[in-house]
Amino acid sequence: MGMFVNPDNLAFQAALNARIYVDKSGILNYTNSVLGSTDAFICNSRPRRFGKSVTANMLTAYYSKGCDSEEMFSRLEISQAEDFRKHLNQYDVIHWDIQWCMGPANGPEKVVSYISEKTISELKEYYPDVLPAENHSLAETLARINTVTGRKFIVIIDEWDVLIRDEAAKEDIQNEYIRFLRGIFKGTEPTKYIQLAYLTGILPIKKEKTQSALNNFDEFTMVSPSILAQYIGFTEAEVQKLSDKYHQDFDKVKKWYDGYLLKDYQVYNPRAVVSVMLKGEYKSYWSETASYEAIVPFINMNYDGLKTAIIEMLSGSSVKVNTATFKNDTVNIQSKDDVLTYMIHLGYLGYDQTEKIAFVPNEEIRQELTNAVKSKSWNEMLMFQQESETLLDATLDMDNETVAAQIEKIHNEYASVIRYHDENSLSSVLAIAYLGTMQYYFKPVREFPTGRGFADFIFIPKPEYKSAYPALVVELKWNQKVQTAIQQIKDRKYPSSISDYTGDILLVRINYDKKSKKHQCIIEKV
Repeated sequence: MGMFVNPDNLAFQAALNARIYVDKSGILNYTNSVLGSTDAFICNSRPRRFGKSVTANMLTAYYSKGCDSEEMFSRLEISQAEDFRKHLNQYDVIHWDIQWCMGPANGPEKVVSYISEKTISELKEYYPDVLPAENHSLAETLARINTVTGRKFIVIIDEWDVLIRDEAAKEDIQNEYIRFLRGIFKGTEPTKYIQLAYLTGILPIKKEKTQSALNNFDEFTMVSPSILAQYIGFTEAEVQKLSDKYHQDFDKVKKWYDGYLLKDYQVYNPRAVVSVMLKGEYKSYWSETASYEAIVPFINMNYDGLKTAIIEMLSGSSVKVNTATFKNDTVNIQSKDDVLTYMIHLGYLGYDQTEKIAFVPNEEIRQELTNAVKSKSWNEMLMFQQESETLLDATLDMDNETVAAQIEKIHNEYASVIRYHDENSLSSVLAIAYLGTMQYYFKPVREFPTGRGFADFIFIPKPEYKSAYPALVVELKWNQKVQTAIQQIKDRKYPSSISDYTGDILLVRINYDKKSKKHQCIIEKV
């Protein structure tokens, strides 16, 4: 076994030895099903601490001829598959961690030459009678081995995009790296010697003009996870089991760390879930692994509507985003949509593939984004906060007139560009208006009752503020009689997200008259 060619299984064994390991070996059922086919070129991107390296190490441990992994996989899901032993430790595997390679290569500009030379050197040890003494490219070396022996290779690249992200300003490094990857994976010849190619990183494959640099890869991303959705992070069922085992309040875990909507799954950040299970501390673990400094330059770009969109999402609303314009690098960011799409891939935003909307997924990320915003003085944020704090105080005092006046002021002065006559627009205004709840309340839950012309949010106080702050059920409608408002809320038997709440509740009903552009409010305490 070598460092890059046919590695051992010790890296995956370390994951199995951890105090918490969640079995994701089911992904091997998919990779086994596509081996040796045109579908065997996979790029599975996801944010930091979502298990990228663990998956790459698992693939290596399962396929590599450099180890015997039957015992370590015998208790995992994949062991139940009919073809489990057929593929176990049967292939020549090449595994690179590009982030790690930058160190011994003495810089990003030497990464390509470093991994090429080291990998070819190891291959010569395996195939001394096949490879000539003179040097050829790595792609030619793999092709020659295949021609002579019929051997095929599995190539696994962890942190494949680090040169795209961290060396974004150095176009020559990017271009050399992309040419290197294209040489190994693109064209007719690679289909002969590649049994499986698995790339994992944060970003999808870089786009060049309108064509992907490696358009023969199937991509599974935070925007479009497809059938691999359940293998990107922890699913809700898995987190429920962990919460039961480690005696943690599942509802609290959900509020803090849930929110990534991937196809049919609610997905959680594995690092955060493991940390809260073992430590029992509900806080942001994000800053311990990925600094918000990475996004500060981008959220401060002067793109029309960007700051307002981020404030809306911090407040609990969602915004439409066109993810198709993003070039999958940080050089060609040119619009609000590009920034928001980049934040989705980084894990700072969730994304609803069906509705094509972005949102702040949970309390952990809400805190991180708030810190990012506060690191640069946003006048927009300061204004919203000041007005919202006045609104929250008036709401808690059950001051109907002041609440109505303050909503009207926020609408007229700070949300005048928003069309105020559809449900999504009502939602955005209401969310921004109650931005001041962030310190005391969890991210509001948006309810979607039947009917037309209203938006409502449910604000649940954080446990440390429950005795001083009531839960809020806030509705904003247009052209209806405010006197019947509270009864309508009661007739719905309260929204589901507050049905089990045992503290005080304020029912807040606000009506907007389209003709007069005036607001009315009624507040009742339950």
